[in-house]
Amino acid sequence: MVDAAASSGLHALLDDLAAEQQSLLDLLRGLGDDDWLRPTPARGWDVRDTVSHLADTDEMAIATATGAPGSLNARSEISASGEDVTFRGVLRGRRGSGRDVCAWFESSTAALHEMFLTIDPNERVPWGIGMRPPSLVSARLMETWAHGLDVHTAVGVAPVDTDRLAHVAWLATRALPYAYTVAGREPPGEPIRVELTLPSGAPWSTGPADAPNRITGSAGDYCRVFVHRMTVDSASTLRADGDAATDALRVARAYL
Repeated sequence: MVDAAASSGLHALLDDLAAEQQSLLDLLRGLGDDDWLRPTPARGWDVRDTVSHLADTDEMAIATATGAPGSLNARSEISASGEDVTFRGVLRGRRGSGRDVCAWFESSTAALHEMFLTIDPNERVPWGIGMRPPSLVSARLMETWAHGLDVHTAVGVAPVDTDRLAHVAWLATRALPYAYTVAGREPPGEPIRVELTLPSGAPWSTGPADAPNRITGSAGDYCRVFVHRMTVDSASTLRADGDAATDALRVARAYL
């Protein structure tokens, strides 16, 4: 039996994911042919490559969640590295025009939403180290937002942050143990309190209220640090109190 509360929470998350994807699609639909070939801050990738990656990853997520061919694990088994897994989607996009890739992304987002509406929100999906569908929705929102920043930079349009960053901040904080693993280090034993201000001015927080290790600042800076679109040193609003908090920002990583 599907839990009604879990299903309702998933639907709310999906609404925010749809809004994030629609925001990027609105920008993409207005691009000219040359704009798709503009270089992004991701070395070696232009706008077309970036959007191809998003569309391809959507399709990988669908296959992974449903057990269909083309899952993340299946592709990893036939690829030499994680970079090769990613580059397969980029190469597919390079065989078409920017408009073709835009249509692909539009199709993949629609299929992704259909898939999430058909699966049990409590069943774990073998994505990365494993996660439930709500977390995977947050992961797709995070990646759409992060790569959307790259597209905005490439075409010279300033991005507008929204309170959807609450999902990115939640995922980023939950991913701290994984970030330490990637860094080859043991996470500190001390809990960390994170207190952020969302773009609307609303507060967002997680962690014990009395934790001596604290990170405070804007959600925009915090999330950009965790998706590696901003360095800690240039995140002017962020403040870390305590060694564990300072260290957390140094190893920050919100993606696989």
